[in-house]
Amino acid sequence: MICVFHHSSEDYSLFTSSRISIFQRVTYFGFYHPLALLGIPVASVMVHLAFNFLIQFWVHSEDVGKLGPLEWVFNTPSHHRVHHGANKWCLDKNYGSVLIIWDRIFGTFQEERDDEEIVYGLVDQPQSMNGVWHEIFYFEKIYEKAKGMSSWSDSLKAVFYGPGWFPGTPRLGDPDTFPDVKAPRKKYDPQVPVWFLTYTALHFFLALLAQQMMLIHLKVSPWYTVGIFLSFIFLTVGALGSMFDGWRWAPLLEAARCAAFLLYARTTPIYGVPMVDAALFLFFAMSAVLWTSQSLLVIGSPAKAVKFE
Repeated sequence: MICVFHHSSEDYSLFTSSRISIFQRVTYFGFYHPLALLGIPVASVMVHLAFNFLIQFWVHSEDVGKLGPLEWVFNTPSHHRVHHGANKWCLDKNYGSVLIIWDRIFGTFQEERDDEEIVYGLVDQPQSMNGVWHEIFYFEKIYEKAKGMSSWSDSLKAVFYGPGWFPGTPRLGDPDTFPDVKAPRKKYDPQVPVWFLTYTALHFFLALLAQQMMLIHLKVSPWYTVGIFLSFIFLTVGALGSMFDGWRWAPLLEAARCAAFLLYARTTPIYGVPMVDAALFLFFAMSAVLWTSQSLLVIGSPAKAVKFE
């Protein structure tokens, strides 16, 4: 379930490699720590991790074809494209990070086919542009699945076994019961006007700057300041993503987000440069007015979804 966020991308490019879940680091705990007991320096571990991440960045590409003899030993873009496929023949294949030999040894290797286009994304692809929802929606699905089991052991298996598992099937489920996803599959692509795309890009850019400021001052900032910055960043991603999805209450949530920024910036300088802080205050004030008026229109409308003109 940690990889759901990464694999939910319906496109396959270098940007997909940076689509990492906020829970990803949880899965690392306990795996690298024993290296310290073996006397391996932290610097060496960090260098090797950096090289690993660099390789992971490279394999997320549709522009690199098959690489001949290298395909026997190393994970390549061709192998990893299979790993990201929702096609039935792609499921639970090519787990290798740097080396593909482990998949060949343990029977999870699948060569990329030339006669069938790969469909990227999840088998049951979520129809949403909300990044925060993408992070957490599958936890609810796992909970509902575990809740529906008739015994504690089956409930635990529902959590820790593969998503296709059900009582009476192997650990990863019965492949014969998996949906056979084939291309072309229509991608989720809500149509919004250019002005809203521009608005979203500006606010995402400001959220990115807020993240960088938080990281720069992380060691000297009190915990509540870090909490405020994190809340602002998550609220930005959630509110703007919800408006792409047409969520009824998204304009009101965006108005509240902008108003919260105004309350914070009213007494606390953001950048410490008067002209920059004044421009930010004006920008968020205009945004708050815009979405307050929009939310009043939506609340008074019988429509269940928001549509921008």
